[in-house]
Amino acid sequence: MRATRQPFRGVFADRLSAYLELRRAMGFHFETEAFLLKAFDKYVNQRGYQGPLTQELALAFATENPHSSINYRVSRYKVVRHFSEYLATFNPQTPVLDPKALRYSRTRTPAYIFTDKELIRLLDEAKKLLPPVRGITIHAMVGLAASTGLRISEVIKLDKADVELDTGIMTIRKSKFNKSRLVSIHPTTLGVMRNCAAVRDTTYPDCSSPAFFVNRRRRKFSRNTLQVIFCKLAQKAGLRGPRGRGPSFHSIRHTFAVKRLVSWYKNGMDVQAMLPALATYLGHVHYSDTAYYLKATPELLNLAAERYHGWALSRKVRP
Repeated sequence: MRATRQPFRGVFADRLSAYLELRRAMGFHFETEAFLLKAFDKYVNQRGYQGPLTQELALAFATENPHSSINYRVSRYKVVRHFSEYLATFNPQTPVLDPKALRYSRTRTPAYIFTDKELIRLLDEAKKLLPPVRGITIHAMVGLAASTGLRISEVIKLDKADVELDTGIMTIRKSKFNKSRLVSIHPTTLGVMRNCAAVRDTTYPDCSSPAFFVNRRRRKFSRNTLQVIFCKLAQKAGLRGPRGRGPSFHSIRHTFAVKRLVSWYKNGMDVQAMLPALATYLGHVHYSDTAYYLKATPELLNLAAERYHGWALSRKVRP
Protein backbone atom coordinates (compact mmCIF):
# COMPACT_ATOMS: atom_id res chain seq x y z
CA MET A 1 0.00 0.00 0.00
CA ARG A 2 1.40 3.39 -0.98
CA ALA A 3 1.62 6.01 1.74
CA THR A 4 -0.69 9.00 1.58
CA ARG A 5 0.90 12.39 1.04
CA GLN A 6 -0.55 13.67 4.32
CA PRO A 7 -0.81 10.65 6.66
CA PHE A 8 -3.68 10.45 9.13
CA ARG A 9 -2.76 10.81 12.78
CA GLY A 10 -5.90 10.42 14.88
CA VAL A 11 -7.47 7.41 16.53
CA PHE A 12 -8.92 6.21 13.20
CA ALA A 13 -5.69 6.80 11.25
CA ASP A 14 -5.05 3.25 10.05
CA ARG A 15 -8.63 2.62 8.99
CA LEU A 16 -8.88 6.01 7.27
CA SER A 17 -5.74 5.29 5.26
CA ALA A 18 -7.00 1.85 4.25
CA TYR A 19 -10.44 3.23 3.36
CA LEU A 20 -8.96 5.96 1.21
CA GLU A 21 -6.75 3.48 -0.63
CA LEU A 22 -9.68 1.13 -1.18
CA ARG A 23 -11.92 3.82 -2.67
CA ARG A 24 -9.20 4.99 -5.03
CA ALA A 25 -8.36 1.42 -6.02
CA MET A 26 -12.02 1.04 -7.00
CA GLY A 27 -11.57 3.85 -9.52
CA PHE A 28 -13.06 6.78 -7.59
CA HIS A 29 -11.25 10.13 -7.73
CA PHE A 30 -12.35 10.69 -4.13
CA GLU A 31 -10.58 14.06 -3.88
CA THR A 32 -13.24 16.07 -2.08
CA GLU A 33 -13.98 13.11 0.19
CA ALA A 34 -10.26 12.68 0.96
CA PHE A 35 -10.01 16.35 1.92
CA LEU A 36 -13.00 16.01 4.27
CA LEU A 37 -11.67 12.81 5.78
CA LYS A 38 -8.36 14.56 6.51
CA ALA A 39 -10.30 17.38 8.12
CA PHE A 40 -12.15 14.82 10.24
CA ASP A 41 -8.88 13.20 11.25
CA LYS A 42 -7.47 16.62 12.19
CA TYR A 43 -10.61 17.43 14.19
CA VAL A 44 -10.33 14.18 16.14
CA ASN A 45 -6.57 14.42 16.65
CA GLN A 46 -6.54 18.02 17.86
CA ARG A 47 -9.08 17.16 20.53
CA GLY A 48 -7.21 14.08 21.67
CA TYR A 49 -10.30 11.97 21.06
CA GLN A 50 -9.70 8.27 21.66
CA GLY A 51 -13.22 6.86 21.71
CA PRO A 52 -15.34 5.11 19.08
CA LEU A 53 -16.94 6.77 16.08
CA THR A 54 -20.35 7.94 17.31
CA GLN A 55 -23.33 9.89 16.01
CA GLU A 56 -22.41 12.74 18.35
CA LEU A 57 -18.84 12.89 17.07
CA ALA A 58 -19.93 12.92 13.44
CA LEU A 59 -22.45 15.71 14.03
CA ALA A 60 -19.98 17.76 16.07
CA PHE A 61 -17.49 17.57 13.23
CA ALA A 62 -20.09 18.37 10.58
CA THR A 63 -21.38 21.46 12.38
CA GLU A 64 -18.02 22.70 13.70
CA ASN A 65 -18.14 25.94 11.70
CA PRO A 66 -21.34 27.88 12.47
CA HIS A 67 -20.83 30.03 9.37
CA SER A 68 -20.73 27.10 6.90
CA SER A 69 -23.69 26.35 4.65
CA ILE A 70 -26.11 23.56 5.49
CA ASN A 71 -25.08 21.66 2.36
CA TYR A 72 -21.41 21.81 3.34
CA ARG A 73 -22.30 20.47 6.78
CA VAL A 74 -24.22 17.64 5.15
CA SER A 75 -21.20 16.82 2.98
CA ARG A 76 -18.96 16.64 6.06
CA TYR A 77 -21.45 14.41 7.86
CA LYS A 78 -22.03 12.20 4.82
CA VAL A 79 -18.37 11.39 4.26
CA VAL A 80 -17.99 10.36 7.93
CA ARG A 81 -21.19 8.31 7.73
CA HIS A 82 -19.87 6.37 4.74
CA PHE A 83 -16.58 5.81 6.52
CA SER A 84 -18.48 4.48 9.56
CA GLU A 85 -20.11 1.83 7.34
CA TYR A 86 -16.64 0.68 6.28
CA LEU A 87 -15.41 0.80 9.89
CA ALA A 88 -18.33 -1.37 11.01
CA THR A 89 -16.98 -4.31 8.96
CA PHE A 90 -13.99 -4.40 11.33
CA ASN A 91 -15.70 -3.21 14.48
CA PRO A 92 -19.33 -4.43 14.60
CA GLN A 93 -19.98 -2.17 17.60
CA THR A 94 -19.70 0.90 15.37
CA PRO A 95 -23.20 2.44 15.36
CA VAL A 96 -25.17 3.03 12.19
CA LEU A 97 -25.20 6.80 11.70
CA ASP A 98 -28.60 8.31 10.96
CA PRO A 99 -28.74 9.20 7.22
CA LYS A 100 -31.45 11.80 7.98
CA ALA A 101 -29.64 13.60 10.79
CA LEU A 102 -28.74 16.41 8.35
CA ARG A 103 -30.45 17.08 5.04
CA TYR A 104 -29.40 18.97 1.94
CA SER A 105 -31.14 22.24 1.19
CA ARG A 106 -32.68 22.30 -2.29
CA THR A 107 -32.32 26.07 -2.44
CA ARG A 108 -29.27 27.07 -4.45
CA THR A 109 -27.25 29.90 -2.97
CA PRO A 110 -27.35 32.93 -5.28
CA ALA A 111 -24.12 33.20 -7.22
CA TYR A 112 -21.81 36.13 -6.54
CA ILE A 113 -20.94 37.84 -9.81
CA PHE A 114 -17.83 40.03 -9.79
CA THR A 115 -17.80 43.34 -11.58
CA ASP A 116 -14.80 44.13 -13.78
CA LYS A 117 -13.54 46.59 -11.15
CA GLU A 118 -13.81 43.96 -8.42
CA LEU A 119 -11.82 41.45 -10.47
CA ILE A 120 -9.14 44.06 -11.06
CA ARG A 121 -8.95 44.70 -7.30
CA LEU A 122 -8.56 40.98 -6.65
CA LEU A 123 -5.80 40.67 -9.22
CA ASP A 124 -4.04 43.73 -7.81
CA GLU A 125 -4.13 42.25 -4.30
CA ALA A 126 -2.75 38.97 -5.64
CA LYS A 127 0.26 40.77 -7.13
CA LYS A 128 1.12 42.16 -3.69
CA LEU A 129 1.59 38.72 -2.11
CA LEU A 130 5.10 37.87 -0.92
CA PRO A 131 7.49 36.46 -1.85
CA PRO A 132 7.12 37.79 -5.42
CA VAL A 133 6.93 34.30 -6.94
CA ARG A 134 3.87 33.62 -4.78
CA GLY A 135 2.17 36.81 -5.90
CA ILE A 136 2.91 36.07 -9.55
CA THR A 137 1.58 32.53 -9.19
CA ILE A 138 -1.66 33.42 -7.42
CA HIS A 139 -2.23 36.33 -9.82
CA ALA A 140 -1.88 33.92 -12.75
CA MET A 141 -4.22 31.35 -11.16
CA VAL A 142 -6.97 33.90 -10.49
CA GLY A 143 -6.52 35.49 -13.91
CA LEU A 144 -6.64 32.13 -15.66
CA ALA A 145 -9.88 31.19 -13.90
CA ALA A 146 -11.41 34.58 -14.71
CA SER A 147 -10.59 34.33 -18.41
CA THR A 148 -11.48 30.65 -18.92
CA GLY A 149 -14.07 29.73 -16.27
CA LEU A 150 -12.03 26.78 -15.01
CA ARG A 151 -13.00 25.07 -11.77
CA ILE A 152 -10.61 25.50 -8.83
CA SER A 153 -9.73 21.79 -9.07
CA GLU A 154 -8.89 22.20 -12.76
CA VAL A 155 -6.58 25.14 -12.06
CA ILE A 156 -4.55 23.39 -9.37
CA LYS A 157 -4.37 20.11 -11.34
CA LEU A 158 -2.75 21.65 -14.40
CA ASP A 159 0.61 20.11 -15.27
CA LYS A 160 3.30 21.74 -17.40
CA ALA A 161 2.55 19.19 -20.11
CA ASP A 162 -1.10 20.29 -20.15
CA VAL A 163 -0.31 23.91 -21.06
CA GLU A 164 1.01 24.68 -24.53
CA LEU A 165 2.58 28.09 -24.03
CA ASP A 166 3.32 28.36 -27.76
CA THR A 167 -0.23 27.77 -29.01
CA GLY A 168 -2.22 28.84 -25.95
CA ILE A 169 -4.13 25.55 -25.73
CA MET A 170 -4.71 23.76 -22.43
CA THR A 171 -5.76 20.16 -21.92
CA ILE A 172 -8.08 19.74 -18.95
CA ARG A 173 -7.64 16.08 -18.10
CA LYS A 174 -10.27 13.91 -16.43
CA SER A 175 -11.92 16.68 -14.50
CA LYS A 176 -15.33 16.44 -12.87
CA PHE A 177 -17.34 13.46 -14.16
CA ASN A 178 -14.05 12.08 -15.55
CA LYS A 179 -14.30 14.28 -18.65
CA SER A 180 -11.38 15.81 -20.58
CA ARG A 181 -11.51 18.83 -22.89
CA LEU A 182 -9.38 21.46 -24.64
CA VAL A 183 -9.52 25.11 -23.57
CA SER A 184 -7.91 28.06 -25.34
CA ILE A 185 -6.13 30.82 -23.42
CA HIS A 186 -6.72 34.48 -24.24
CA PRO A 187 -3.53 36.17 -25.55
CA THR A 188 -3.37 38.54 -22.55
CA THR A 189 -3.69 35.66 -20.09
CA LEU A 190 -1.20 33.62 -22.10
CA GLY A 191 1.40 36.36 -21.53
CA VAL A 192 0.77 36.13 -17.79
CA MET A 193 1.09 32.34 -17.91
CA ARG A 194 4.40 32.55 -19.78
CA ASN A 195 5.77 35.00 -17.24
CA CYS A 196 4.57 32.77 -14.37
CA ALA A 197 6.32 29.75 -15.90
CA ALA A 198 9.56 31.70 -16.39
CA VAL A 199 9.57 32.98 -12.79
CA ARG A 200 8.71 29.50 -11.50
CA ASP A 201 11.60 27.87 -13.36
CA THR A 202 14.05 30.59 -12.31
CA THR A 203 12.98 30.50 -8.64
CA TYR A 204 12.74 26.70 -8.40
CA PRO A 205 15.29 25.35 -10.93
CA ASP A 206 15.48 22.03 -9.08
CA CYS A 207 11.70 21.52 -8.84
CA SER A 208 10.76 18.00 -9.90
CA SER A 209 6.99 18.48 -9.66
CA PRO A 210 5.13 18.22 -12.97
CA ALA A 211 2.65 20.87 -11.76
CA PHE A 212 2.35 24.13 -13.65
CA PHE A 213 1.47 26.08 -10.49
CA VAL A 214 3.62 25.16 -7.48
CA ASN A 215 3.64 26.45 -3.92
CA ARG A 216 6.68 27.28 -1.81
CA ARG A 217 7.14 23.59 -1.03
CA ARG A 218 7.44 22.96 -4.79
CA ARG A 219 4.17 21.01 -4.84
CA LYS A 220 0.72 21.47 -6.28
CA PHE A 221 -1.59 23.70 -4.30
CA SER A 222 -4.31 21.98 -2.34
CA ARG A 223 -7.89 23.06 -2.97
CA ASN A 224 -8.29 24.24 0.61
CA THR A 225 -5.07 26.30 0.55
CA LEU A 226 -6.10 28.15 -2.61
CA GLN A 227 -9.59 28.75 -1.21
CA VAL A 228 -8.13 30.26 1.96
CA ILE A 229 -5.72 32.46 -0.01
CA PHE A 230 -8.54 33.65 -2.25
CA CYS A 231 -10.82 34.48 0.68
CA LYS A 232 -8.05 36.58 2.22
CA LEU A 233 -7.58 38.38 -1.09
CA ALA A 234 -11.32 39.06 -1.20
CA GLN A 235 -11.14 40.50 2.32
CA LYS A 236 -8.26 42.79 1.38
CA ALA A 237 -10.18 43.88 -1.72
CA GLY A 238 -13.17 44.76 0.46
CA LEU A 239 -15.37 41.99 -0.98
CA ARG A 240 -15.64 39.86 2.17
CA GLY A 241 -15.91 40.63 5.83
CA PRO A 242 -13.59 39.12 8.46
CA ARG A 243 -16.30 36.56 9.27
CA GLY A 244 -19.23 34.97 7.54
CA ARG A 245 -19.80 33.97 3.94
CA GLY A 246 -18.88 35.80 0.77
CA PRO A 247 -17.51 35.28 -2.72
CA SER A 248 -15.30 32.23 -3.18
CA PHE A 249 -12.96 31.04 -5.91
CA HIS A 250 -15.92 29.32 -7.55
CA SER A 251 -17.59 32.72 -7.91
CA ILE A 252 -15.04 33.45 -10.66
CA ARG A 253 -16.49 30.58 -12.71
CA HIS A 254 -20.03 31.90 -12.21
CA THR A 255 -18.84 35.33 -13.31
CA PHE A 256 -17.23 33.97 -16.47
CA ALA A 257 -20.40 32.12 -17.48
CA VAL A 258 -22.73 35.05 -16.81
CA LYS A 259 -20.51 37.55 -18.65
CA ARG A 260 -20.45 35.22 -21.65
CA LEU A 261 -24.25 35.01 -21.66
CA VAL A 262 -24.59 38.79 -21.30
CA SER A 263 -22.23 39.26 -24.25
CA TRP A 264 -24.30 36.90 -26.39
CA TYR A 265 -27.52 38.69 -25.52
CA LYS A 266 -26.03 42.09 -26.33
CA ASN A 267 -24.76 40.77 -29.68
CA GLY A 268 -28.23 39.52 -30.57
CA MET A 269 -27.25 35.85 -30.58
CA ASP A 270 -29.62 32.94 -29.89
CA VAL A 271 -28.58 32.26 -26.29
CA GLN A 272 -30.66 29.09 -25.92
CA ALA A 273 -28.96 27.65 -29.00
CA MET A 274 -25.54 28.61 -27.64
CA LEU A 275 -26.04 27.05 -24.18
CA PRO A 276 -24.93 23.55 -25.29
CA ALA A 277 -21.65 25.05 -26.52
CA LEU A 278 -21.14 26.81 -23.19
CA ALA A 279 -21.99 23.59 -21.34
CA THR A 280 -19.35 21.70 -23.32
CA TYR A 281 -16.77 24.43 -22.76
CA LEU A 282 -17.42 24.51 -19.00
CA GLY A 283 -17.37 20.72 -18.75
CA HIS A 284 -20.99 20.41 -17.61
CA VAL A 285 -22.70 17.06 -18.00
CA HIS A 286 -26.24 18.24 -17.27
CA TYR A 287 -27.77 21.04 -19.32
CA SER A 288 -29.55 22.34 -16.19
CA ASP A 289 -26.18 23.17 -14.62
CA THR A 290 -25.53 25.65 -17.42
CA ALA A 291 -29.12 26.91 -17.68
CA TYR A 292 -28.83 27.93 -14.01
CA TYR A 293 -26.65 30.86 -15.07
CA LEU A 294 -29.55 32.33 -17.06
CA LYS A 295 -31.08 33.69 -13.84
CA ALA A 296 -27.85 34.68 -12.13
CA THR A 297 -27.97 38.49 -12.38
CA PRO A 298 -30.49 41.33 -12.79
CA GLU A 299 -28.66 42.43 -15.96
CA LEU A 300 -29.09 39.01 -17.50
CA LEU A 301 -32.74 38.87 -16.51
CA ASN A 302 -33.36 42.32 -17.97
CA LEU A 303 -31.69 41.36 -21.25
CA ALA A 304 -33.72 38.16 -21.41
CA ALA A 305 -36.92 40.11 -20.67
CA GLU A 306 -36.13 42.67 -23.39
CA ARG A 307 -35.49 39.86 -25.86
CA TYR A 308 -38.81 38.22 -24.94
CA HIS A 309 -40.83 41.44 -25.16
CA GLY A 310 -39.28 42.19 -28.54
CA TRP A 311 -40.24 38.74 -29.74
CA ALA A 312 -43.78 39.07 -28.35
CA LEU A 313 -44.22 42.47 -29.99
CA SER A 314 -43.09 41.13 -33.36
CA ARG A 315 -45.65 38.37 -33.07
CA LYS A 316 -48.47 40.86 -32.44
CA VAL A 317 -47.75 43.10 -35.41
CA ARG A 318 -47.73 40.26 -37.91
CA PRO A 319 -50.82 40.09 -40.15
